[in-house]
Amino acid sequence: MDGSEKKKIPVNLEPSMEREKEKISDLLTETKPQKNKKQKEDREKEVEELKKRLEDKEKEAKENYERLLRIAADLENYKRRAAKEKESWTKFANEDLLRVILPFIDNLERSVNHAQKALDTGVLIEGVRLTLRQLLQALSKFGLSSFESVGKPFDPAVHEAMLVVETDKVEPNQVTEEFQKGYLLNDRLLRPATVSVSKPFEKEARTSE
Repeated sequence: MDGSEKKKIPVNLEPSMEREKEKISDLLTETKPQKNKKQKEDREKEVEELKKRLEDKEKEAKENYERLLRIAADLENYKRRAAKEKESWTKFANEDLLRVILPFIDNLERSVNHAQKALDTGVLIEGVRLTLRQLLQALSKFGLSSFESVGKPFDPAVHEAMLVVETDKVEPNQVTEEFQKGYLLNDRLLRPATVSVSKPFEKEARTSE
C-alpha cells in the first residue's frame, strides 16, 4: 500500500450522540420537576382558594339557615299574637257601641218606671220618642242612617215588598206604607225597608191593556 495514501480512520459518533442525549436527558430531568413543581403549587393554591370559597359558602349557608329559623319563629309568634288580638277584638268589637247605648236603656227603664206611677201616658210616649231620637243621633256617629221610603218609587235594591195594594190614589209601583224602616251603614245597605207597594186596580189594568 502506498505510504502516501492517507489512512482512513474510522470515526465513531456514538460517544458524541450519547453525550448529547445525556445533556438533553439532564435538561429534561431538570426542567420537568420544575414544571411539575409549579403545577403542583398552582394546584395547591387553587385547592386552597376553593377550600376558602367553600368555607365562606358554608358559613353563608349557616347564617342564612339561622336567619330563616329566626324569621320562621318571628312569623309563628306573629300568627299567635294576631290570632289572640283577633279573638280579643271579636269579643270587644262592639264595646264602644254598647257603651253608647247603655244610657238610652237607662232612660227607657226610667220612663217605664215613671209611667207605672203616672196616669198620663202621653208623658211616657214623649219620653220614649225623645230617647229614640237621641239614640239615633248617637248611632249616626257610627255611620248609621235611615232613609225614607213612603211616597218613593219601589226599589228592590233597598226595599222588600211585603204587600201589594190596589189603589188609584198614587202612581203604580210606589211605596204606600212602611212596616219597618230601612237603614244604611256608611252609605251601604244594612237592612232593607219592608213596605207595601201600589198597583192599579185589576179593571183599570185590563182596560189599559
